[in-house]
Amino acid sequence: MDKKNFAELLESATEALAHAGGKLELRTTVLPEPPRAMSAHEVKSVRKKLNASQAVFARYLNVSPKLVQAWESKRRRPQGPALLLLRLAEKNPRSLLEASNKKSGRNRRLSPAGG
Repeated sequence: MDKKNFAELLESATEALAHAGGKLELRTTVLPEPPRAMSAHEVKSVRKKLNASQAVFARYLNVSPKLVQAWESKRRRPQGPALLLLRLAEKNPRSLLEASNKKSGRNRRLSPAGG
C-alpha cells in the first residue's frame, strides 16, 4: 500500500474512532422513500382533477400521450420521475399546471373554462 492510500485509511479510521467516541459529528443523509406505485385508476383520477385530456396531461408530465394511455389501460405503470410528478400532482394538482406554464414561458389559463 502506498503512503497516500495509507494516510487516507488512517484518517478514515481516526474519524471513525472520534465519531464512535462522540467527539465528531459525521454528516448523514436520510433518503426519502420512493413514491408508492400508482394504479391506472389513480392516474386517471389525477388527470380528471386537472380536467385534462390524455394529450394535455401527457404534455404536463413531458411524456407521450401513448404512455398516458398505457398507464390508464393497465398496460404499463408509471415509474421514476413520472411517478414522482404524478404523486406530487395528486397532492397539489395546481403545482403541475404552474410548473408546466413556467417551463413553456406561456401564460395559459390555470383553471378549466367556466371554472
